[in-house]
Amino acid sequence: MKLVSVIVPVYNVENYIAQTINSVLNQTYPHFELLIIDDESPDRSIEICQQFTDSRIKIIRQKNRGLAGARNTGIRHAQGDYLAFLDSDDLWLPEKLAQHVKHLESSPQVGVSFSRSQFIDGQGQALGIYQMPKLLDITPSHLLCRNPIGNGSAPVIRKEVFEAICFQDNLHGEVESFYFDENFRQSEDIECWLRIAAETPWLIEGIGEALTLYRVNGEGLSANVLKQYDSWEQMINKHRDRSPQLLAEYENPARAFQLRYLARRAVRLKNGKMAVSLTHQALATHWQIVLSEPTRTVQTLFAAYLLRLLPLSFYQGCELLALKLTGISQQLHILRDRFTVKFA
Repeated sequence: MKLVSVIVPVYNVENYIAQTINSVLNQTYPHFELLIIDDESPDRSIEICQQFTDSRIKIIRQKNRGLAGARNTGIRHAQGDYLAFLDSDDLWLPEKLAQHVKHLESSPQVGVSFSRSQFIDGQGQALGIYQMPKLLDITPSHLLCRNPIGNGSAPVIRKEVFEAICFQDNLHGEVESFYFDENFRQSEDIECWLRIAAETPWLIEGIGEALTLYRVNGEGLSANVLKQYDSWEQMINKHRDRSPQLLAEYENPARAFQLRYLARRAVRLKNGKMAVSLTHQALATHWQIVLSEPTRTVQTLFAAYLLRLLPLSFYQGCELLALKLTGISQQLHILRDRFTVKFA
């Protein structure tokens, strides 16, 4: 039975960390180690972690290095054949690890196995909607434009994949191995996944079930939208030299998809002015996204203008209905996929 190293960076999450740890301990796949990386958390998070007595838990302390730095520390300490990442405010369903181990064991060419994700709110309640990405035949161009993995709590990755993208640097007073780029405080996920897709032979594939519960909260979202775009541009600048052919062909489409994604985040924030502006920027950058993904693009533009023009109370009623209909459609899609796999 393969050992899985579960890496949980911890910083200022005392309201969520107990639930997160329990979601790991409740896994049906028992052969794992849980590496809790204390990124110099200022609150009671680590005190809460210390209350768990499971022998599979190890707490590793370090000076604050951010999310990428905490993940790198976890990778360096990991003893597992597979490495799983779980952000400290997200949750897993009990069969998460078992499903990914099964996927990786049956598909030796797959280096990154990820799942669909279900959105939950700050109290852990299901919002009824899902991340529904492309699961198969994922190319570097698709990853650059749309990031099907979706969030940092979705993937389980072979250790050999990280060995293939490892680089040496001296950022903290000594030469160390790095995997995630610690120059990024946002977009570190997509930057790493892009290196895997563009610079290694490993395939990236998804599982149709929503095994990750991805927490959505609005804390600092407005500022984070702009910071995320700046960080994304930093990632593009880095890969323009590393993958020049890819960027020459897909940089503008990728920028348009990113602006549209950020517009949808602005809609969630109820910032209509920002949502309209970002949608306009997306269309001005690469109007062809209307042809490649007409439904999502028109929905984003429509939602942005409704939010901008309608009274907020009326808009929220429209949004609630739209989310319910979307959730029902997504649930039917997931059930259909599960039925197809079961009887294939």
